[in-house]
Amino acid sequence: MAVDAQGLTLTAASDEAAAAYDRVVEGYLKYRADAGQRLKAAMALDPGMPMGLVLQGTFAMLAYNAAMVPRAREAAAAAARHAGTGRERAHAAALTLWADGEVDAALAAWEAIMATHPHDVLAFRLHHFCAFWLGRVGQMLRAVDGVSPHWSAAIPGYGSILACRCFANEECGNYTVAEEAGRAAVALDPGDLWATHGVAHILEMQGRRGEGITWLKGLEQHWDGGSNLLHHLWWHRAMYHLERGEHDEVLGLYDRGFRDHGSALVQAMPDLYIDVQNAASMLFRLQRHGVDVGDRWIEIADKAEARIGDCLSTFTLPHWMMALAATGRTQAASRMLDAMREAAARPGTIAPILRDAAIPVCEAVLAHAQGDHAGAVAAMRPAIGVMHRMGGSHAQQDVLEQLFLDAAMKAGMQEDARLLLERVAGRHPVPPDRRVGYAEAARAVRH
Repeated sequence: MAVDAQGLTLTAASDEAAAAYDRVVEGYLKYRADAGQRLKAAMALDPGMPMGLVLQGTFAMLAYNAAMVPRAREAAAAAARHAGTGRERAHAAALTLWADGEVDAALAAWEAIMATHPHDVLAFRLHHFCAFWLGRVGQMLRAVDGVSPHWSAAIPGYGSILACRCFANEECGNYTVAEEAGRAAVALDPGDLWATHGVAHILEMQGRRGEGITWLKGLEQHWDGGSNLLHHLWWHRAMYHLERGEHDEVLGLYDRGFRDHGSALVQAMPDLYIDVQNAASMLFRLQRHGVDVGDRWIEIADKAEARIGDCLSTFTLPHWMMALAATGRTQAASRMLDAMREAAARPGTIAPILRDAAIPVCEAVLAHAQGDHAGAVAAMRPAIGVMHRMGGSHAQQDVLEQLFLDAAMKAGMQEDARLLLERVAGRHPVPPDRRVGYAEAARAVRH
């Protein structure tokens, strides 16, 4: 039998097919825009390759689009039929669980694979992804700490382990360890987008804004061929400029960077969840600062209407709601909430997250946009402590914290504003009075 780049046994028709599989995995780990094309090339060489089929299903699930889930189930079933090893059968089973919405069980399945095969970089990376989008930062960190002793620079994929070590530690507040790992990964490969992203988060959390701009601008020359993660990096750069009050620069990065409708990446996936999050959260922040965002909400709202009922990405739901609310689409917003309540009654990992976090936060988004600020606070208050379960980083969750703060201040509910300010002061190294979205409220509440 063949082996993959990490030395694990692979059921493949030829060494050429195995090498093509490795190229797909590398494309996934490195966030290359042509990863899908690499997969097609690999499957043309060996249509029944079990791990290739697992990747087909994986790529469908990574889109966080309910319409793609049937493809993932079919791929998982085919992978199980063709599997030649226990590890391949375990991957097919994990993919099936993920597609069935049993994400907790999928995480456990990947952990079992890693326990036996610590060099299984695909199991590790999928676990990192899904744990993040459930707000399980401790689980992310335990996974990377578990496999790291088995890795070295001699093993292909080591940079991705370092990049994930960076991000997991950053989200857990271990900034020194995180920065060391992220910079080491970028030293190995200046085009490592996930490591670049991890360091950008550290610089955001520590208020190192000028350094953050320099960091991203300096590495941009290495980003050719990157996937939509490029948009998120430009969003991070816009976040630094926002903190500095450079709103024209933010709008320029929005139109020419992370929401450029003329780009091939946006045209290929115009409603990708992370792109929607980038766009909606930035428009919301800009409007809080009195910036006229023009008609930029409209295209997001159009896409939101088309995705009503798709609740796979719980963190994206408040962003869809922001667009519907900003454009006055009250009926569509009501239909979206009804669909979320229906989904919350089904089995699976995300139902309680919808019930406890996404629905109350979306209700608050709508009430806030309609001027019912006290209603927004009342809806969202019970979710404040659990909304991290929707996933999203500290930098991304910040927009929801700002929403609650803005509603509390406008409603004259100073105790709720104080609650929020104390919360962010305990979770963010930069004090609220040095953060543009919080400073005014911090001064008002103090007095």
